[in-house]
Amino acid sequence: MKHYAGLDVSVKETAICIVDENGRICREAKVISHPEDLSKALAETGFRIERIELEAGPLSQWLFEGMARAGLPVICVETRHTKAFLRAQVNKSDRNDARGIAQMMRVKARETPA
Repeated sequence: MKHYAGLDVSVKETAICIVDENGRICREAKVISHPEDLSKALAETGFRIERIELEAGPLSQWLFEGMARAGLPVICVETRHTKAFLRAQVNKSDRNDARGIAQMMRVKARETPA
């Protein structure tokens, strides 16, 4: 089964949400905002993660590069695109943003031909 991860990055910690191809939340965690810590946390899940999305921001280039070097399928999405998708959320939090980003990855994957 395919899985998709959404990362909501803050300076100290990053909220991670992993959903399956049906949209079911499989794992949530908070990890130190460092490429090695994030790579390790995502690799240790044992899931076949198709895409990992993080929103463009001050740490995104550093985190993206580190996770890509670790062989993870990471992409960085423009802030305006993510903000538009998350606008419908009632409760704004790092955890809910990570959930929304993971769901956005899942929906995009269904729209994109394999």
